Order: sequence, then C-alpha cells, then structure tokens
Amino acid sequence: MLYPKAVAGSGRSLLRKLPGVGGGKRGLPDLELALNDVEIDRRHLIGYQHVCGFLLRDELPATYPHVVAFPLSMELMTDSQFPFPVIGLVHVRNRIEQLRGIGAGERLSVRVRAEDMREHDKGTQFDFVAEVDASGELAWRSWSTYLHRDGDGGDSSGKPERERPTPPPVKAVWKLPGDIGRRYASVSGDRNPIHMGGLRARLFGMPRPIAHGMWLKARCLAALAGDLPDRFAVGVSFKLPVYLPGKVTSSSWHEDGGRGFALHDGKNEKPHLSGTVRQCSGRRCAARLR
Repeated sequence: MLYPKAVAGSGRSLLRKLPGVGGGKRGLPDLELALNDVEIDRRHLIGYQHVCGFLLRDELPATYPHVVAFPLSMELMTDSQFPFPVIGLVHVRNRIEQLRGIGAGERLSVRVRAEDMREHDKGTQFDFVAEVDASGELAWRSWSTYLHRDGDGGDSSGKPERERPTPPPVKAVWKLPGDIGRRYASVSGDRNPIHMGGLRARLFGMPRPIAHGMWLKARCLAALAGDLPDRFAVGVSFKLPVYLPGKVTSSSWHEDGGRGFALHDGKNEKPHLSGTVRQCSGRRCAARLR
C-alpha cells in the first residue's frame, strides 16, 4: 500500500525542482526503522521458495530476509525527509552476508537505515543497509545500492563504447514467463509498476515489464544451492534489465575462494547480472562486485 504514496512522492519531488520551490540540498534522513519479534509465516516462506526456485526447507534462503526488511525500506523511502522519489530509483548492486543459517522458527529483529550518499557520474548513489538478528544474535545483513539519475547525468553518448567481454560458457537457458514480475511481487511486496504489467510499465517509461533484480539474484542462488556454504557473502551487480517474457542464459564457475555466476541475454549475449559468492572466514566477509 506504500506504492501509491511513492507515486505521490514523485510528484512532490518534481515540484521541488521548480525555481523558488526546491530549497537547499537535502541529505538522507537520520533515521533507523526497526521491527522486533518477527515471526515467519511458513506458508509465505513456501510461496517465496516456490516462486524463486528454492527447494522447500525449514531454513530461510539467503535472499528471504531481504523481503522481510523490504517494508521498512519502503517506509523510509516514502518518508517526507527522504530526498529522492521512489519511482525511478535504480537498484544497481546488492550484497548479502549470511553469518549463519536462520531457521524458519526463529524470532527475528530487523533494522533498516540509509547511508553513504555520494556522487556518481550518472547522478547520486546511496545504500540501504538492513540487519537481521535471529534468536538475539546478528545473523544476516545486506547493502542495497540505489542510483538516482540526475537530470543532467547519464549522458554517455560522447564516451567510447567499451568492448564487451566474452560471456562464460552457458550452463542453462531460463525461459522467464510474462507473469513472473506479478508472482514475485505477491511474495516480496515489491509492487513497483515497472514489474507488474505492460500498460503500467509503459506509463513509467518501460516498453515491457521487467524482472525484479532481487528475483534474478534469488533464482541464481537457488541454482547454486548445493554449492553454498553455511556462512557466505554474495554480491551482485544488476546490469541491463530483463524484459518479460524473455530468455536468459545462466552461467556459473569456480574461482579463487568461491563461485562466480552471471546471466546474459539469450539472443544478443548482453549482460544482465554478474556476481560472486565467497565463504565467510571471520566476523566480516566480502563478495567482489563486478
């Protein structure tokens, strides 16, 4: 129900850009939102596992706490102090650290904050940080990097096009149905119009609906489920959008200290997602982002 508020917030953001209306430069709100004593609904968990391709287990997939924390992120994004409109933000990277497995019967405490606003050649970037305690100890955390495109940013017409690297060998071809955006929205709460259908996507500048980036990440982890350690970090960079319905090629490979994986367009081999998985060896671990 926060997406109508997000659309209204986009209108207010446009008004702030008018001469004499906008005021000074704004920063991220100094807020941390929390939700305590969270009980996992197993029926919801099963629905999420089914949509994302995970095996049915009484343990949370590493991407599941993201959907538990997502309502807090949306609450913060639609707060009057938040400086950017939600509609139009681009999710460019996500890193998850699973410090231990989380059982479906454990009670969770969730915290979300926004931090590290910085300049980017296409606009402004910032991070949403989410932390989850399970049974009283820190068990999971994530960093979601968003890009707000400025009106005068992002013009790369004068830059030479970099040579595209050769995609890794294909392990599988995934055919993505046209309704996967709506199905993932039903279990994640992420009902951004660009994922929900053709007409709504076109109203917000997309020729067709696109797949959620976090669904793509979850689907990749589901494919790697047999090779994931108990403690690991997984980082991904979201590249070109995946239009629905569509077809992508999935690749994965062993590399020093972990696994790499990627998704490419099934026709022209353009990159959609790349990522790495690294085993955690201490209090903190890192997954290199491509």
